[in-house]
This record gives sequence, structure tokens and C-alpha cells, in this order.
Amino acid sequence: MDLHHPLLAPWPGPHGGLPPFDAVAVDDFAPGLELGMAAQLKEVDAIATAAAAPTFENTIAALERAGQPLGRAQAVFWLHVSSLSTPDVRKVEAAMAPKLAAFADRIVQNEKLFARIRAVYEARASLGLTPEQQRLTWATYTYFVKQGAALPADKKAQLAGVHQQLAESFTRFGQNVLHDEEADALVLTKREQLAGLPEGMVAEAQAEAARRGKPDAWAVANTRSAMEPFLTLASDRGAREAAFKLWTSRGDHGDAYDNNALCRRILELRAQKATLLGFESYAHWKLSDSMAKTPQAALSLVTQVWEAAKRQLGQDLAACQALAKSEGATFTLEPWDYRYYAEKLRRARYDFDSAALTPYLQLEHVREAMFFVAEKLYGLHFTLLADASTFHPEVRVYRVLKNHHHVGTWYFDPYARHGKQSGAWMSAYRDQHRLDGDVPTVVSNNSNFMLGAPGQPVTISWDDARTMFHEFGHALHGLCSNVTYPSLSGTNTLRDFVELPSQFHEHYLSTKEVLHFFVDAHGQRIPQALVDKLEAAKTFNAAFATAEAQLAALADLKLHLLPQPPTDLRAFERGLLEELGVPRALVMRHRLPHFGHVFSSEGYAAGYYSYLWAEVLEHDAFEAFTEGKGAFDEAVAKRFHDCVLSVGNTVDPADAFKAFRGRGPKVDALLRAKGF
Repeated sequence: MDLHHPLLAPWPGPHGGLPPFDAVAVDDFAPGLELGMAAQLKEVDAIATAAAAPTFENTIAALERAGQPLGRAQAVFWLHVSSLSTPDVRKVEAAMAPKLAAFADRIVQNEKLFARIRAVYEARASLGLTPEQQRLTWATYTYFVKQGAALPADKKAQLAGVHQQLAESFTRFGQNVLHDEEADALVLTKREQLAGLPEGMVAEAQAEAARRGKPDAWAVANTRSAMEPFLTLASDRGAREAAFKLWTSRGDHGDAYDNNALCRRILELRAQKATLLGFESYAHWKLSDSMAKTPQAALSLVTQVWEAAKRQLGQDLAACQALAKSEGATFTLEPWDYRYYAEKLRRARYDFDSAALTPYLQLEHVREAMFFVAEKLYGLHFTLLADASTFHPEVRVYRVLKNHHHVGTWYFDPYARHGKQSGAWMSAYRDQHRLDGDVPTVVSNNSNFMLGAPGQPVTISWDDARTMFHEFGHALHGLCSNVTYPSLSGTNTLRDFVELPSQFHEHYLSTKEVLHFFVDAHGQRIPQALVDKLEAAKTFNAAFATAEAQLAALADLKLHLLPQPPTDLRAFERGLLEELGVPRALVMRHRLPHFGHVFSSEGYAAGYYSYLWAEVLEHDAFEAFTEGKGAFDEAVAKRFHDCVLSVGNTVDPADAFKAFRGRGPKVDALLRAKGF
């Protein structure tokens, strides 16, 4: 194999090296991935046909070592797909996605390989394996079975075809959403249409319009981080309606980029997959190795919280409608009205304006606060690497130390750009492991904030700051990992457990130690009176946010429990809202034609409930701190690190939580936190 190929060669530099982003061209992707796949198939074939009897080392551990060059290639390739998606990148993605799916099936469907895996799995109790080795053996065998390794040959062939069609469909879905986000923006031509927005947001809208070739206008990008603040603060109802309809119709314009037919096709393929694998539905297949175990358990939790949220939301909606009426409104609140009037109601009840926080939430100060939390809780120290290779000039790279020992590298990519998917996320370019020496992780956090005027600090909303802490929690999960095998490292754990560390760290945004970091352009800290109002209003509107998310989770589960998808997804959405008695002013957090969690990959399909499942865990976990010496209780933090963050998937998540908390989770803390 040509290890000199820029995608496949070992990464240069110390500590396992860093991705050579500046040495890779788009033309390298297809040949590099092809070479990497061929090399890994050779490694796998050697494992499968080895003359020696199967053992943990020559089978399970050998599989862990296989494919490292391809892993390096994919890290750089998927980075371009998510953050630098030019038309040329999209062509490569469309061509390579089905090939990568077929490659994965060739490994899973290698009968000699699976026979060796099964032999080790069946003898695991008598092989003297460590607990981590037993867990890896179980995870490897379970993955192969779940992906069809035990099927007869004809069904394997059918399943491989399904996987390739799914890969093609996922790629088209994501590219269609990205097209609508890039092509469309809310363009405003009159300054009064931005009434109610703070000057920082107005400047961002002016800069966005200039970037779009409209220097005499203002533009609101078609992303959540731009649209939600606009819908919350803009007093022009017509502009709010236009913004809401643009934002919620991504992938649903009836044009060449419409995703409705693709969603139906993906659901059909998933139903075929479940049938081939012998499951009642795709949801049953997906949850078979989750914490929830069954769709019924997930539905039970989601429905319980949905009903509690809906009851509270009814009262909140009535109060908002009354407020609107008192101001002379003669209309019934629509979805583009609720956020605006809820914010006005918050001001009226608590004399609290969430926009008043924005001047204090300078992006760089939020980042510094995150570093403080990481050091205070886990002893992690971040140092800027000024000369590291990056994939964009706006990206910064930090070395992460613990007790003067290098534990990882963190990339920070906060700004929106053409070709970057919307939202916020964490990526792992390399997982921590100790297969053959100590290999530290390389992780990133990615957001989509708008750059303002040159020389002016970027300020963000309170919700965006909380999202930053959330995604940083995922990065901390990777940076604190301390395991031997990469497949069990960091965030490579069960879907309904992986959100525990991220959601847990959201709590730290409002601690007094973190609030100390937030100052405005004049160096003034958030006034204590404003902090007190923030605390008093903390459960306000929790019902709306919770109901909005659980409505999406219910749609996801119900869709994937159907034996065949509905013929009309818009009608399915309307029918679900009617069936659940959803108030007029509420829609799903993610409408189906742009529900990327569910339709751009297998990731959260039949698994969007996992945010709520993990929310039960994280509220209970944080109460372990408040029951002790507070949010930064050193003893509890060490226990959380040792029992949850550092163990990855080496321990069953239920056992990991119990080891930390001393018992299983209780839902009470979640309900208390939301004020239900």
C-alpha cells in the first residue's frame, strides 16, 4: 500500500501527530479512500484465514488494529463533507458513500472472520480476559450479528444492497438540506424590519447581506443559531412569519432538492433491513442493544414527559395569548409568534430580558469559561498551538495537558461559512487508545456563529452559550477517555448514554464561578441583579422547549415502528399533531424533510429519544454535586471522571452510572429541574 499518499500516511508531529489538512486536495479523496479500503480488506482477510486457532489477540485485537490508514483518510474526508463541502467535495461524497457502505458489508459478511469472532465470543468466559477485553468481545460480536453477519448468503446480498441505497439516500438528503441553507436567507430591505434586535445582531445581519452581495440590505442566515434569536426578538410580525416559514421549509420546497420522497425511501429501506434481520420494526432493531432495550420503554418515558410538558405549555400559551391581546393583537398566536411573546412574558413576569445577557456573552469569554470548567473539574489545561495545520484560517487548535501529560488536541471551529453544515457538533478525528503505545485523541467542536463587524467581539445568546457547553461536554468525554481499545473509547458508547456528559456540562454555564468570566465590551461583569433574574426565570418556557423536542422524538419513534412508511409525510406530521393534541403555536423541533439526526445517517434514527433518556441521567448526576459541596465538588468530580467520562464503553452504561451514583437513575431530578 502507498503509505506516502497524503490521506493514508501517518500524521506528522509528536503525540500521534495531527491531520495534515494543508497537504490534502479534493482530488486525493477518491483514490485515497479506495487504497485505504483495499489495504484494510487485506488485513481483514489475513485475520480471517489465519492458520492459528482464534484467540482474543489474533482476532478481536487484530481487528482493532486493522484499517488505521483508512481511518486517517476518513477523518479528513468527513471533515470536508461537514465543514468544507464544495461542489467537488459533494461529487466525491455521492460517489464514495455507497462504496464505503459496500466495503463495511464485505467485512461484516466475511464468513471466516465471523466464525473466528463467534468462537472467541462463545469461549470468552474461559479465556482469562480482562473485563475490558470481555466487553470488546461482546461489542464486536454484537455489532457483527446486528449488521447481518449471521444471515444466509441470499439475505446478506439483499442487506448489502439496502445499505448501499441508504448511503446514497443519506448523502442526497444532507446535501439537499445544505443547499437550502446556503441558497436561502431572510433578506430584509428596511431597517425597521429589524426592530427589537440588539445592535450586535443587526451588524451580523448587515455583514451576512454583504457576503451575499446585498450591501444595502440585511440578511438572516437560514440556520438555527441565526433564526431562533430573530424569532425571539424581532417585533415585525411579517418578518417573523417569513423567517419561520423559510427556516421550517428546508428540504420541503417541491423542487429538485425536496426531501419528502427521499425520507419515504429511507424509511422503506429501513423497514426492509429490519425484516431481513428478523425484527418487528426498525425501531426494535435499533434499540435492541441500547439502554432502553425496547421502543416501548423509550415511548413510555417520552410520552410521560410530553404529557407533563403539554399541560404546562397550555398555561404558558394562554398567558402569551393574553399578553398579545392586552397589546391590541386580534390574531391567534402562530408558531412564528410564540417565541416573541414568551420572551415578552418573561420580561413582564421576571423583569428579565434574555437579550440583556448577549453583550456579556462574548464568544472568546465563553470559550475561556469552558476551559476553566475543564481544568477545575478534571485538571485539563488548554494551550494554543499557533503553528498547527488547520482546514480554515478561522479554526484554532489547542494542546490539552493533564498533570503535564499530553492527553489530546482540541480544534475550535466556531463560525458559519459556505459549505458548512448548520448547527453545532463535536467530532473525533482520532480516538484515544493504548493498543500499541499511548495514542491521545484529537477532537473538535464546531458551531455556526455569524461574524460581526471587523474588530468587534462576537456575542452569542444564552441558548447558544449553553449549546457550546453541551458540545464541549462531548469533547471532554473524548479527552478524558482512558481505555485500551479504540472501539470502546470516548463517545463510542450507547446512543442513549452518549448525551449524558454533554448535557451534564450545560449546568456549569450558570454557576457563579463561570458567570464571573462574562463581561461586556466595557469590561463590566453581568450585574448581580440580572443574574438573580436569570435564576428566578430559569424554568420559564421549559415546557415549550421540552414539548418541542419530545414531539420530534415521538415522530421519530412512531415512524420507525411502522411496518411501511406513510405515503404522505406532510399528512403524517399533521395527523401526529392532531393525535397528540398539539397546540397551534407548536411544531416539531425538526420537521421531517430536514430532520438530519434521523435522515442523514443511522445515528439518531429511532433514537432521538436518547436526549431525554440522557437528560434523566444528567439531572440526577448533577444532583450528586448539589447534594455535596456544590458544582465543583472535587470528590464527586473525580468519581464522575473515573466512573463515567474515562471508561468509554468498557463498562455497561447502567453499571457505570450506578458506580457513580450508588444507585440507578431517578426521573425526579429532571421533573424538578423543569418545574413540572
